[in-house]
Amino acid sequence: MGMSVTISVATEQDAEQIFRLQYLCFQSEAALYGNYRIAPLVQTLESVRQELVSDCVFVARLGDEVVGSVRGSITEDGAAAIGKLCVHPRLQGHGIGARLLRAAEAALAEERGATKFRLHTGHRSEGNLRLYRRVGYETVGTAEGTDGVPMIVLEKAAGAYVATA
Repeated sequence: MGMSVTISVATEQDAEQIFRLQYLCFQSEAALYGNYRIAPLVQTLESVRQELVSDCVFVARLGDEVVGSVRGSITEDGAAAIGKLCVHPRLQGHGIGARLLRAAEAALAEERGATKFRLHTGHRSEGNLRLYRRVGYETVGTAEGTDGVPMIVLEKAAGAYVATA
C-alpha cells in the first residue's frame, strides 16, 4: 500500500521544493493563456522564501516530497488572500487541493482573524473554478492580473470554511 499525503505548515527548508513544484504546476495555466510570464512562473526563489516567513503557507507531502502548496495572507480589509494553490500533476483530482485550501482557511481564520477568503483564477481555468465553487467560493467580480490575464475573483465568508471540512 502507498504512502498517505499529509498536510502541514511549510518550513524554510521547503522553499526550493515549493519553487520547483510551482514552476511545474503553472505550466498548464500558462499554456491556457499563451503567456509564460504569469506571476507564479516568474517568481524568484528568494520571493518564495520571503513568503514562507510572512505568509501562512501549507504544503502537501508524500513522504519527503512536497506535492502541493498554498499561500495566504491578510489584506488591509481583513480578508485572507489565498493564492498559488498547486498540486503535482500526477496527484491532481484526489482532493489534495481542497485539503490544502481547508488548512489555509482554518489557520487564516483562527490564527490571523480573517473575516472572509478571497482568491482569483484565470477566466479559462475551468478546473480551478470547479474546485473553488465546490468548496463554497462565489464569483464576486473580475480583475486583470499583473500579467494581463483576465481573472475571476471569488470569495466566501470565513465561517464557511467549516462547511468544506
